[in-house]
Amino acid sequence: MRMNILKKGLFSILIVGGMLSASAVAEARSKVIQAKGSDTILNVSQSIAENYMKENRGARIAVTGGGSGVGISALLNGTTDIAMASRNIKEKEISMAKSKGIDVREVVLGFDGITIVANLANPVKDIDDITLGKIFRGEISNWKEIGGEDAPIVVLSRDSSSGTHEFFKEHIIRENNTKKELEYGEKTLYMPSNEAIKQEIKVNKNAIGYIGMGYMDSTVESIKVDGVEATPENVSNKTYPIAREVYWYVDKNAEEDINKLVDYALSPKGQGIVKEEGFVPVK
Repeated sequence: MRMNILKKGLFSILIVGGMLSASAVAEARSKVIQAKGSDTILNVSQSIAENYMKENRGARIAVTGGGSGVGISALLNGTTDIAMASRNIKEKEISMAKSKGIDVREVVLGFDGITIVANLANPVKDIDDITLGKIFRGEISNWKEIGGEDAPIVVLSRDSSSGTHEFFKEHIIRENNTKKELEYGEKTLYMPSNEAIKQEIKVNKNAIGYIGMGYMDSTVESIKVDGVEATPENVSNKTYPIAREVYWYVDKNAEEDINKLVDYALSPKGQGIVKEEGFVPVK
């Protein structure tokens, strides 16, 4: 009888052990890598994730936008594995990460040219960077001041959570940060995404805005800056004046599956996707 009890006890332990093992396997399989942040590189990050999952059937990746600031905050709060950003992480954000035990790794995914866009009917095709700053500060408010029609300029910008908003402010509005007190003009309309700016530009002949190069298409007009068009070639050869790196930020101590995804993004296949999506690859 005692033997039967021992057998039953052992059988129960094996069942429980088996359940725990199965649970652990299920949990491992259900692990979803989270990537969150910049809308500028949302599409290219989604394409990389989709192709990676096709080649790695057990992988599960969720990619969402919200802006560079949202992504970096999520990384610091432990609610994302990858922060997508179109600006550098700030020193105070690095310090905050360290205080939470996160050792931030900066991964340059590619290069982007911030494209100035206007309605297809707009006759202005080229604006120098100093004049561009005056427009976005509200100091120039009518198209006739720069060779256009007698009509008010409707200025569109990304909202403050956007890394593109920050970069544009530093390099155009503040003239490469030499005039740190300058800000966007009071009448600036802030838009939630690159696509929102593009859609408004399409229907508003007096609007001007900026979008990531990967969002450019034939429905809006690309305005040259200092006589240079925003193209992958001009970003690559550094002649286009409003170009920047775009990033993935991860924890240096990230799990293996996250590091494998990062390695894929930097591989020839991943960098091919970066190029297909309208950005300049790093390799």
